[in-house]
Order: sequence, then structure tokens, then C-alpha cells
Amino acid sequence: MRCYLHAFLLCVVFTFLTFLYVFSQLASTLEDRDQRRVRDDAIPDSSHHFSRKTPGLSGLRDREGGPDRCKSLSVSYWKPYYWRLPADVCGVNCLLESSLSERTASVVKGHERSHLAVVACGPRLEETLTMLKSALLFSKKPLHFYVFAEDELHDSFRSALEVWLKTFRLKFTFTIYPITFPKENALEWKRLFKPCASQRLFLPLILKEVDSLLYVDTDIIFLQPVEDIWALLFQFNSSHLAAMAPEHEEPRIGWYNRFARHPYHGNTGINSGVMLMNLTRFREKLFKNDMAAVPLKWEEILMPLLQKYKLNITWGDQDLLNIIFHHNPESLYVFSCQWNYRPDHCIYGSNCQQAEQEGVFILHGNRGVYHNDKQPAFRAVYEAIKEFPFGENMETSLLHPLEASLQTTTHTYCGRAGHLFTKRLKQSIKSVQQQDKLP
Repeated sequence: MRCYLHAFLLCVVFTFLTFLYVFSQLASTLEDRDQRRVRDDAIPDSSHHFSRKTPGLSGLRDREGGPDRCKSLSVSYWKPYYWRLPADVCGVNCLLESSLSERTASVVKGHERSHLAVVACGPRLEETLTMLKSALLFSKKPLHFYVFAEDELHDSFRSALEVWLKTFRLKFTFTIYPITFPKENALEWKRLFKPCASQRLFLPLILKEVDSLLYVDTDIIFLQPVEDIWALLFQFNSSHLAAMAPEHEEPRIGWYNRFARHPYHGNTGINSGVMLMNLTRFREKLFKNDMAAVPLKWEEILMPLLQKYKLNITWGDQDLLNIIFHHNPESLYVFSCQWNYRPDHCIYGSNCQQAEQEGVFILHGNRGVYHNDKQPAFRAVYEAIKEFPFGENMETSLLHPLEASLQTTTHTYCGRAGHLFTKRLKQSIKSVQQQDKLP
């Protein structure tokens, strides 16, 4: 009888402590919300972004005043893991302040632009510039580039982009940002999977003035205008805050469904190499999770997630995104494989039906295929874009040489799908040529 009594008392104590913990977490969350409301009183309500019809810049909010505008603002902290921004960086504008002087070209209304972000570290300069070049070649609407790069790459990026401005002054602007991670765990975040790749997780918190953004890896080649994928933002429902493609189309060759030691989205996971983001919704949403009794804000969920799963993840920040959207599937818009076409879609035979019907929209040369001979069809596209001189006829100086190169790759499965690489490219070139003829 005494044993049963002891067991009963232990259960009562455990239940009481559990309720106490849940109550404390809830109280802490409510307190944080109240504090945020107080800080945001001077800033217009951003709830309208949930039904926003013009993605892009959410307003510069009198940014022309220069550094003095930060004097009345407190230093930003990330609760509960306290990433303190440097003293010379404005909390509201985050890292924009340090790079405002690098923005160039004419000012174009925010809603007319597509906003494209990339993160480059190590030997990724040439690859990144080739990606940006492909975006410029085929897009008909203005672009703004957000280039996050290691300090030693800044001058090279700036020099190259300023040369391009001589040809495309009205077509793009750019901002160069330093690589920045939470101070206490900076090295751990930087080394996660590939150098600096996890920087993309912090874009909603760094680019606070930006409403929507297209993030791409450096090994991306656009084969049609950026504004075409940007238009998918208007297909978001009220719950969607990001859009990505499945990691695999064929479960029999899928990685996540066969090897993952953590939760993942859907049947085969998602690939984050091309990620369309409503940053406003990222900042607003409370994310369901398997770590706390209550949903967490984006800035609150990242570090606990890494600490819990860092021994179980293989693909770094992409795995963390899979875990998050496993618990929040209603927040993800899944687009088709033609928007993120990788060697896996042809290396074992063609398995992207949408690309077979309409062609490849965005080529993703992961696994380093642009720089080795394993997938010569992918490398042929990369080399064609890289070597094309601005101002030349795209049909004779880009398309025809590429078609000739692809003919030499038909001994590979992906080479036999080479016509899918040029199908949409032909339409993009024709569209650009028609626009150039307009008065």
C-alpha cells in the first residue's frame, strides 16, 4: 500500500511541475509579445502583409536620414539566445546600414522589382556572378541583388557588378552584405554543411525592410525570367510563407525517405536551393515544433533546433528547414521540379514530368557538376552562360553554341535530356529579342 502511495505522490508532483513549466513558457511568450508591441509602437502595423499583393520592399520608412535615424532605437537582441548586433548597426535596419553606401543605380519603385538573394563564401565568386548574369539576361523587369559574401570577396563583387551597370543601369541594383551569424554560435552556424550556407536561415531577421525574397544557391542558372518564379508569390494562400521544390520525384531514389534520422516534409523532403520567401510572414508566424510546449518565433526556434538535431542532420540548414516544415506543412507552397532541376532528375533516367512537358525553368548544378566531367550537359549550360559576352546576339552567340555542346553529351542520361535545357531558353531569348525591338 505504501508503494502505491509513493507512486501516486510522485505522479502528482510530476504533473504539478509539468503544468508549472507550461505556464512559465506561456507567460514568457506573452511577455515577449508585449515587449515587441512596445518597441513597434512607432512602426506602422505590418499585418497587412498577410494579404499583400505587391511583394518586395515593405517601405524604407524614412531611411534617407542616414545613420542619425538609429539614435532613438535600442540595440536589437534575439531572445532567448541573445544575438547582439554591433553597436554601429541600427537594430531596425540590421545589416542594411553597413552597406547602404554600396547600393547603386537609379531608384525604382519596390513593387516593380524582383528581389534576389545569394550567399557566397570561398571559391564561389565566378559561380555566383554566372548565376546573377543568367538572371539579368532573361529578366524583363528590374532586379535587386542581395549579395551576402565574405569580406575578401566584396571588392570583386562590387567591381564586376559596377561594370555590368554600364550596360544594365536601369535593370538592376545591388547591395553587398557581410556574413553574420549569432555571435555566441557563429562558428557552428558557419560550418554547418557548406561554408556560410546557413546564412539563408537568418535572412528574415537581417532584411527587416524586405517583404518578399527569392533565395538561390550559387550553382543556379536561370533559363527564364526571374519574374516568372516571383509571380508564384501571388499564388500563396494566407498560410504560405515559403515555396520550394521536392528533394526527389521518385521515392525509390529519395534520400530523406530512405536515410534521414530526423523529420522531413512530405514524402521525399524539400530542396532549399531555390526558396521563395515571404519574409514578413516568417517574422510574424509562431512555428509549431517538437521542442517546446508552445509555438516559437523564427528567432526563437533556430538555435534549439540545431542543438537538438545537429548530430542527426546531414545536409545542414536544408535539414533544419525540412524539420520546421514537417511540423508546419500548411506554411509551405510546393512548386514543381522544373523550378529546381537537378542531376537527380535525369541521372537515373528522366523523372521530372513537368520539365518534359514545358522544359527546365531553373537549372541547379549541385554536386559540383559545373566544375567536373560527371554531368557534361549541366556544365555545357554553365559554360555557355559564363562565356556569353553582354551585348551579343543571344541566339547566335549563346543558344547555337550551347546546342552544339549538348550534342556532344548524348552518351549520358542527362545529355539525352539536353533538349529540355534549351526548350524554355529558346522562349526566353525570343521574348527578350521582342522586347529589345520595342521603341
